[in-house]
Amino acid sequence: MSSHSDNAHSDNEMWSVFKRLMIYVLPMKAMFIMAVLGLLTYGAVDAAFIAFIKPFIDQGFGAAPVVAGVELPTHGGFNANTDIMMMAPFVVVGMFTLRGLANFVSTYCVSYMSAQLIMDMRQQVFEHYLRLPVSYIDRENSGNLISRVTFDTEQIARASGSALISIVRDSMTVVGMLAIMFFYSWKLSLCILVIGPLMGIVISIVSKRFRKVSKQIQSAMGGVTATTEQMIKGHKNVLSFGGQETEMARFFEVNDKNRHQNMKLAVAQSVSQPVIMIIGSFALAFVLFAASWESMQTDLTAGTFTAILGAMMAMLQPIKNLTRVNAEFQRGIAACTTVFELLDTPAESDTGTHEVNRVQGHLQFKGVSFSYPEQEKQALNLIEFDVKPGKTIALVGRSGSGKSTIANLITRFYGGLSNGDILLDDTSIYDYKLKNLRNQVALVSQQVTLFNDTIANNIAYAYPGEATREQIINAAELAYAMEFINTLPEGLDTQVGENGVLLSGGQRQRIAIARAMLRDAPVLILDEATSALDTESEKAIQKGLDNLRHNRTSVVIAHRLSTIESADEILVIDQGKVIERGVHKELITQDGVYASLYQMQFGS
Repeated sequence: MSSHSDNAHSDNEMWSVFKRLMIYVLPMKAMFIMAVLGLLTYGAVDAAFIAFIKPFIDQGFGAAPVVAGVELPTHGGFNANTDIMMMAPFVVVGMFTLRGLANFVSTYCVSYMSAQLIMDMRQQVFEHYLRLPVSYIDRENSGNLISRVTFDTEQIARASGSALISIVRDSMTVVGMLAIMFFYSWKLSLCILVIGPLMGIVISIVSKRFRKVSKQIQSAMGGVTATTEQMIKGHKNVLSFGGQETEMARFFEVNDKNRHQNMKLAVAQSVSQPVIMIIGSFALAFVLFAASWESMQTDLTAGTFTAILGAMMAMLQPIKNLTRVNAEFQRGIAACTTVFELLDTPAESDTGTHEVNRVQGHLQFKGVSFSYPEQEKQALNLIEFDVKPGKTIALVGRSGSGKSTIANLITRFYGGLSNGDILLDDTSIYDYKLKNLRNQVALVSQQVTLFNDTIANNIAYAYPGEATREQIINAAELAYAMEFINTLPEGLDTQVGENGVLLSGGQRQRIAIARAMLRDAPVLILDEATSALDTESEKAIQKGLDNLRHNRTSVVIAHRLSTIESADEILVIDQGKVIERGVHKELITQDGVYASLYQMQFGS
C-alpha cells in the first residue's frame, strides 16, 4: 500500500514541478508553437515516407501497364509503372527537403528556449540568494549553492529541450507508423498492441529509478564543487601544511562518489533500452510468423507487407528515444525540484514600513535576549545599553561572548529576538523597512570583502547615485588610504584581484574604512576592525577610524583595548551578559575583568 501511495506522491510532485516549469516557457509561446509544428512536420514526413513505400512497390514494380483498358505484356521479369517510378525521385527529394527545414526550425526554436530558460532561472536563483536570510547561507554548503546556479539550471534546460524534441517528434512518428500499419492491415498490426503495455511497465519502473539516482548525482556534484572551492580558498594553508595528499584523497572520495552515481544512471539506461528492444523484436517476429498464415496472405501484397515491416522497424528508434528521454526528463525533474525548493525558501522577513532619510543615531538595546536558530543556548541574555547620537560604545570580551551577535542584530541579519527590543531613534528597528535600516548603518569588520575590480569602484561599492572622483579621493584621504594608493602603478584604477589578494591586510582595511566614509551613514559598527594589523598600519587606521567615528553613533567591538580608551562607555560581555560597564578609568580602578584584560595586554 505504501509503495502505491509513494508512487502517487512522486507523480503528483512531478506534475506540480512540470506545471511550474511551464511558467518559464509561457513568455516564449510563439517559439514553442513553432518548435512543436516543426517537430510534428518532421515526424509526419517520416511516416509519409513509409506510407509511400506501398504504392511505390505495388504499382511501381508490381502492376502491368494498362493502355485503352488492355493490360500490356511486360519485359524484363517484372512490371514497371513508369509514372510512379518517374515521380518517386521528386517525392523523395521534396519530402527530405521539408524534413530538413522542419528540423532546422525546431532545433533553433528549442535551443533558443533552452538558453532563455537557463538565463531566466539562473537570474532568479542568483537574485533569490541576495534576499535569503544570513542564517540560511550560514547553514548551507557553498558548493551546493554554486552548483544550483551552474549545474542544476543547465540540467533543467537540457532535459526540457531534449524531452520536448523527443516527446513531440518521436510520439508523432510512432503514432504515424501505427496509423499506417492499421490502415494497411489491422490484423497484423494487432500484434503490436500485445507488446505495448509491457513496454509501458518497463518505462515506468525505470523512470522512478532515474529520478532517484538523478537527485543523488546532484548532491554528489555539489560535493565536487564544494571540495574544489575549499581547496582553492585554502590553497596557501594546504601548501604550508603539506596537505596535498589529504586534499587529493578528499577530492578522490567525492569525485568517485559522483562517478558511482553516474554509473548507476548509466546501468539503468543501458538495461532499459535492450529490454525494450527485445520486447519489440517479439512483436516483429510475430508479424513475420503471422504473414505466413494463409488467412493473412489473401490481404497481403508485397507493398503492404514491406510498408508494415518498414513501419515497425521505423518505430523502434523513436521508442528507444522515448525511453532515453525519460532518463533526461527525470534528471531535469530532479534538478527542478531542488531549484524550486530553494526558490521556495522564505526570503528575509521585511514587514517594516517606517522610513527616514537620515536617523539621528540614538541606539538603545532594551532587555535583549537572543538565541541562534537550532541552538538551545542563549547567545545574548538581557542586554541593556543606550548610546546617544554621536557617542561611542565599546564592547569587550573573550571570543564567543556575544559581541558580534550584538552587531549582527543591529542590521537585522538574524531575525526574531526571544525577548526585549532594539530601538533606533525611539523606533523599533523591526518597524523600519529593511533596506532603509541598513542604509543608516556602515559596517567595517575584520573580514573585509573586496570585489575583483578597481580600488575606486571598491570604495564606491553600492553607493546610492553616482560617486564623483573628488568624493572617492576625499573618503580615501580621511581613511589614510591615499598614502598607499598613490604608490600603486595605476593609483585608484588599480585592480585589487579577487577579494583584494593583491593588497595587504592593512591596505584592505583602509579601503573598507574609505567605503564606510563615503557611505556617510549615521550609525557605525566597527567589528574588530584593527585586530589583524601591525602597529604602523594600526596607527594609520586608528586615525582613519577616529575621522570616521566623528559625529557618528559608533559601536566598536575590540580585542585591542588601546583602541577604545576614549569610548563614552565600555561594556564587558561574558557568555551573553554584561558583567561590567563604565568608562576606561572607572573600569581600571574597579580591578575586575576589564582591568585584568588590560593588564594582560599592557603589563603593569
